[in-house]
Order: sequence, then C-alpha cells, then structure tokens
Amino acid sequence: MTRLVYAAAVAALLSGLLAGCASQEERYCDEVVDHQTELGRVSAEGGPGAVLDALPTMEALADEAPSDIKDEWQTLINAVRALDQAFDDAGVDAASYDPLHPPADLSAADRAKIEAAAGDLGSDSVRSASAGIEQEALDICKTPIGL
Repeated sequence: MTRLVYAAAVAALLSGLLAGCASQEERYCDEVVDHQTELGRVSAEGGPGAVLDALPTMEALADEAPSDIKDEWQTLINAVRALDQAFDDAGVDAASYDPLHPPADLSAADRAKIEAAAGDLGSDSVRSASAGIEQEALDICKTPIGL
C-alpha cells in the first residue's frame, strides 16, 4: 500500500512539473492568442496612439518569441520606441496628433523628427519584420497575430 501511495505521489508531482514546462513555442503561442485582439485593434484603428499603446504587448511577445524571429521583433520594437521618443521629446500626445494639422506650437524640428520616426515605422525593413512575425504566428501558432 505504501508503494502505491508513493508511486501516485511521484506521478502527480511529475505531471505537475511537466505541465509547468511548456516549450518556448507554446508560451509564445499562448501570448499571441492572449494579445491577438489587442494587436488587431492596432491594425484596425491605426494611428500612432494605437501603435504606442501596444508597445508593452509587443515587448512581452518579443520576450517569448522563438529565436528565429527575435531580430524581427527587435526591428519593429525599435521603430515603435523611436516614434514614442519623438512624440515624447516634442511634448505631443500621439493619440491626438494629426499630421495634417499639427499643434501650432510644434517646432519644425520636432515635426520633422515625428515624421521621420513615422516614416521609419512604415519602412521596408519594418514592414518586412512585421510580415515575418505574422508568418511565424501563422506557421507555429496557427493563428494570425494581427500586426
């Protein structure tokens, strides 16, 4: 009887340990699914405010990303951080920024920095990185990421 209790306890312990050892891909896919709606909102809403709001989510996904797309995540995150910094340096709220009607007190230099950072976010390298991230989510997680 003691052996049976011991064996059951060991089996329960091992199954608990194994359940807690999800693979990197599984953890990444769990994060993708958990944040899919939020990232889809970024695409739907567009605009710098939505992109900057999603930065913490992007960073969390990048932390869990498989090694083969870490560089793509870093490319995307660096571009978003640069845009965030440009708005921050200019003292402008990204969510209400209208490039066609910028704030009257925005200097030409600050406006140029914001426009350059926004342009970098739409660059070929960032678009390519985003496409790679999206493809990885489809291939590994069998779900779109929504970028």
